[in-house]
Amino acid sequence: MTESAFHTPLIDLLGCDLPILCAGMGGVARHRLAAAVSNAGGFGCLGMVREPVERIRTEVEAYRRLSARPFAVNLIPAATDPQLLEDQVRTCLELGVPAMTLFWDIDAALIRRLKAEGLLVLQQIGSREQAEAALEAGVDVLIAQGFEAGGHVWGQTASFALLPEIVALGPVPVVACGGIASGEALIAALALGAQGVCCGSAFLATHEANAHDYHKQRLIESGADDTVISERFFRNWPMTAPVRVLPNAVTRGEYDNLYATRHTPVIGEQDGGPIYLFSSDSPLADAQGQLADMPIYAGQSCGQIGELCGAAERVGQLMEQARRTLSRLQGAAAPAQPAPTARAPEYPELADALNELLSAERAGARVAAFSLKQAGEERQRRLLEEIHRGEADSCRRLRRCLLHLGAEPTRAFGAFYEKCMAIADLDERLALVDRGQRWVIRKLGELLPRIDDPLVRRELEAMLETHEVNSGLAKADASRPGAD
Repeated sequence: MTESAFHTPLIDLLGCDLPILCAGMGGVARHRLAAAVSNAGGFGCLGMVREPVERIRTEVEAYRRLSARPFAVNLIPAATDPQLLEDQVRTCLELGVPAMTLFWDIDAALIRRLKAEGLLVLQQIGSREQAEAALEAGVDVLIAQGFEAGGHVWGQTASFALLPEIVALGPVPVVACGGIASGEALIAALALGAQGVCCGSAFLATHEANAHDYHKQRLIESGADDTVISERFFRNWPMTAPVRVLPNAVTRGEYDNLYATRHTPVIGEQDGGPIYLFSSDSPLADAQGQLADMPIYAGQSCGQIGELCGAAERVGQLMEQARRTLSRLQGAAAPAQPAPTARAPEYPELADALNELLSAERAGARVAAFSLKQAGEERQRRLLEEIHRGEADSCRRLRRCLLHLGAEPTRAFGAFYEKCMAIADLDERLALVDRGQRWVIRKLGELLPRIDDPLVRRELEAMLETHEVNSGLAKADASRPGAD
């Protein structure tokens, strides 16, 4: 059993090792949890919704003391005062945050601004309409949230019904979210076309999560049928919004006599401030007061979670369950025919050649992604975005070829990455990137005449066309007026 089935293009895009993302749970997903997930090979996220800039700065710095891995910051523009949002975004840019996860309305202007600054943008959506708007705005990743998810729920469609529809839109990776807290669910999501999963409840029930122990205990004691959808937790959220929670006095309507009043009572405090009845703030680690009357967010995946553990252990559990599930499915399949091979006896080292290309393409994708953060001119950003899309797509095509041939795709990065990143001047680096594009074109030109396997030939021809187009764009950029 190998890891190739889990190595999706999303991994190369985000710079993580496993297709598991931590949801940006506001207040719950702070630096300890985000760093633990990242260090275990997943992709960590800091939940900074409506947080003051001082906390964002403190949390990002604390994360970086614990982990050197890439991460995201989660913001919700529609639920944040415009001035605070501007301050949050500016602080994230000053801190060099590599990625941003957004939720609720599609803020196209903000997405374009973040992309112009070189950030990866992940947008959580709940419908096809939202996905199309996010793609038009230029996001890098779509997180398809199903109705099973805990916390604020945007859509009305179940995860595994929504997922294929969003995947079919292309062209960016899609992450499944909602009702996923097991390796079996991970395999199901990948089978439907997702390139990863985003987990909330699974990571809330960990030692590193900043949720109150009361919240964690209620979650692990509950099953899928125990959660409810409620619109009663409205305070400090600017629009009527459904949330999936565990039932309590608020969801049962026991406080409905206070629902329409202008001044709801204080029921507790946390983070140095008051918590009001009907607030959307869940109880955090330092919360005091009527914890049972606060929103106890839980997705329907809570039935898949049986114990409290460390975040790294949770990642390990998910992957081990996924490996066992995949192994079982493969074992239960009908007797397999011999794996198809390339009918090219004159070139028996085809798999080695494809892996050489794959390591180079992985390096190229990483160079483009990191160079985007340094791009100061629009022309540089446009070129790097095209190169990054082409390199990531080529990684996917090469992996497909290798698996088709029964070979193990490499996870190595070519030395090209270090050579490129050692060049400080971005235009000089782009010139070296173009030489890398032309090297790939030559390699493909040598390989294609020797291959008669239809799938391999089709994938490599598409890859060749992509590199010829991008090399042409690079040449045009280098020959622009004023270029050296």
